[in-house]
Amino acid sequence: MIVAEGLTKRYGDKLAVDRVSFTVTPGHVTGFLGPNGAGKSTTMRLILGLDRPTAGKVSVNGRGYAQLAAPLREVGALLEARSVHPGRSAYHHLLALAQTEGIGRARVEEVLERVGLTEVARKRVGTFSLGMGQRLGIAAALLGDPGVVMLDEPVNGLDPEGVLWVRTLLKDLAAEGRTVFVSSHLMSEMAQTANHLIIIGRGRLIADTTVEQVIAGASAAAVQVRSPQAQRLRAALLASAAEVDTVDEATLRVRGMSAADVGEAAARLGLALHELVTVKASLEDAFLALTGEAVEYHGRSGTGETDPATSGASQVLR
Repeated sequence: MIVAEGLTKRYGDKLAVDRVSFTVTPGHVTGFLGPNGAGKSTTMRLILGLDRPTAGKVSVNGRGYAQLAAPLREVGALLEARSVHPGRSAYHHLLALAQTEGIGRARVEEVLERVGLTEVARKRVGTFSLGMGQRLGIAAALLGDPGVVMLDEPVNGLDPEGVLWVRTLLKDLAAEGRTVFVSSHLMSEMAQTANHLIIIGRGRLIADTTVEQVIAGASAAAVQVRSPQAQRLRAALLASAAEVDTVDEATLRVRGMSAADVGEAAARLGLALHELVTVKASLEDAFLALTGEAVEYHGRSGTGETDPATSGASQVLR
């Protein structure tokens, strides 16, 4: 279990983490989300004792990381996959880590096999691709068979098969009763992997809840309808006080009415429908809505306008 209480970190005038409190519990995959510069990496460094908090505290299994007698056996972490001597082989990198805590060679071979690196175990890490480096970093995190696993962007550089493997691995680790804490910028992947989400922006806690509650609370579902008489249908729906957006000349996006209500309205007018479907918000939609005003760097389109995805999210919060 990971517990943060009023966790704060300041670098000079920069407040990177601002009184953040949360608990990461065993048996779940907890996703850690936030825009660039939100304080995710700093928070993970504070958990691992790589930085000292300015205020507040954070513990792993009831103790600070520095007080853990055998850290690799309690916490497995991947923060930077490339922090390995390039001239050392994957096997000898893991063996060196294992020998610091009396972990045997058999375990080194076991984790190499689990991450799919057995065939390249004796090759120098400097020749590894980004994806292979990620696998080695995950192997190092699993080396001590820890009860707490923390991974920062573990699917970076992985191909689709590798992404699926990481997704399955995280779920399996949680099913074994471990505490799994993982950050990612891939909203679609988090939607499929995480049970719980902790979201921060500008160093502050924005949400600490389930994936389903984040989606339900941030964006309402809409109905998409396609008809050759779309404009007649649009006029009728507007008259019923629905919110209607025109997607294209034949397609409408409707809010404030159910799919059944839209279908009945079309039937009363004798209008043909080619599509009628309820479109639920995605985790990406919900994330943008929640973090729109916490984005530190806003991109701009070629017309000089603010990125519509970001600006739209900001409007939701206003």
